[in-house]
Amino acid sequence: PKRFGVDAIIFFQDILTPLAPMGAPFVFRPGPVLEKPIRSASDIAALKRFDPSRELRFVYDIIRSVRSSLAGELPLLGFAGAPLTLAFFLIAGRSPGLDPAAARALMTSDAGTFHRLLDLLAEVTIDYLQYQIDAGADAVQLFESTADLLSPEEYAEFAHPYQVKVLSALAGRVPAILFAKDQPNVDLMVESGADVLSISAIANLAEAKQQYGNRVAFQGNVDNRLLAEGTLDQIDEAVLTCLTAGGHQGHILNLGHGLLANTPVEHVQRLIELSRMVRPSPESIESAAEYQTHDAE
Repeated sequence: PKRFGVDAIIFFQDILTPLAPMGAPFVFRPGPVLEKPIRSASDIAALKRFDPSRELRFVYDIIRSVRSSLAGELPLLGFAGAPLTLAFFLIAGRSPGLDPAAARALMTSDAGTFHRLLDLLAEVTIDYLQYQIDAGADAVQLFESTADLLSPEEYAEFAHPYQVKVLSALAGRVPAILFAKDQPNVDLMVESGADVLSISAIANLAEAKQQYGNRVAFQGNVDNRLLAEGTLDQIDEAVLTCLTAGGHQGHILNLGHGLLANTPVEHVQRLIELSRMVRPSPESIESAAEYQTHDAE
């Protein structure tokens, strides 16, 4: 954080961390792979809610240690996977984006069993995020990383209600951020109870701010692939466009999805430096032009 001058840091751990104490251990090969995917009602019945203070004490200790090292200079964010995303991981046994067929099969053929799994995962996620807040997290983010695998109707039935359940349980403790991958329509996200909506690059930030900016703040939504593979001029244009769309208040500049492994460090630095130099105003165009000219020299 000191190198880049960011405004906050996130306590990052694998999204599957709470699944092992539930009875679904996983290994890394190199990404996380469940030892035994969950495929039936009996498999789901064997899963259990657990006490994070007993099973995940290391999470608490790490958050306390990081907070101590920050010495109040930066806020620390906690995070967790949303119930639908965790369910897809449990059933697929690995990243569901690689093979969502099994999860979708259970979701569509036995909705009752799938809802029972989602309800249990919502309770586990509530406990897990409450524990991170108890440890000192200043805000938390809920990741619906498999939202792009759902139709709008499926999102409304299987993702949204459990986001609401989790976020309503956290209401009033710390600010909560909701991320839903590649959701162009933010209407349901607004109704989730989140204080901040983290939107993907495919969403129209300006329209979302105009329609819902009086109800929630927004985070995003620079294209992460552009940051990794684009030219500096393209990055400058994308950052300026995002800042302008986000307006003067209620917008956190960020990417529309996670930072890709092949992103040059210099590109990350460029985004942060430019964001601090320009503002969403008519003068921002001139400021950006001056910055680009100076950089070229």
